[in-house]
Amino acid sequence: MSEQQGHTEYIAFLDECGDHSLTKIDRDFPIFVLSLLLVKRTDYRDVILPTINALKLKYWDHEGVSLHSRDIRKSTGPFAILQNSSLRRPFMEDLSALMRDLPYEVFIVGIHKQKLRDRYVRAENPYELALTFAMERLLYCLEQREQSILPIIAEARGTNEDNALKAAFFDLISNGTRYIGKGRFERMVFPLRFHNKRKNIAGIQLADLCAHPAARHILKPEQPNQAFAIVRNHLYGGNGKVNGWKVFP
Repeated sequence: MSEQQGHTEYIAFLDECGDHSLTKIDRDFPIFVLSLLLVKRTDYRDVILPTINALKLKYWDHEGVSLHSRDIRKSTGPFAILQNSSLRRPFMEDLSALMRDLPYEVFIVGIHKQKLRDRYVRAENPYELALTFAMERLLYCLEQREQSILPIIAEARGTNEDNALKAAFFDLISNGTRYIGKGRFERMVFPLRFHNKRKNIAGIQLADLCAHPAARHILKPEQPNQAFAIVRNHLYGGNGKVNGWKVFP
């Protein structure tokens, strides 16, 4: 089946939090989180894009500012304005409202890297493992909704990294997983594209804004986490059998 550009009902966006190295593991952040955002194309066009641009234009003179979680937390780059507490509070309130009210679903996969390395002699690459878990859940969602084409947009991370992800992605689609045979994946079309951060793609920014609160919750589930409370309400719910949350091992 050939892809019809611009005619798919849904679009997905992919981003991550943390690095996937098993060689050097940060003791303060020993996890890798993959965030896959699913939106209806009409919602993306009519609601998400204008709402995000309106937020940006409320605080800046143009919509070219990328909502990057780390820069917001650190008040760096264009978010240096948030060092002013009289601006930071209303901005964070507006951002929380945006994340709460926008129409999107998210699939979050967290990998405990140290636990993975300790438990398995030949531990899989955390990115590839997270991608497998995310795609298994996404496939189920698409089958339930009778969808057969889904463009997936990921942020470009560099030629080598992008090529490695492409190889892992197409290996998964071609061969299936331990739990899902390749026949089910072969009935789907997943155009995978990489775009530079400079393109300011709103869907990737939303996926990023979901990833870090989820990572904090995985690391310290006992701590209050208002941002994750918002993200939790957007997790794909399935029908009770499959949902959009997976932490491994």
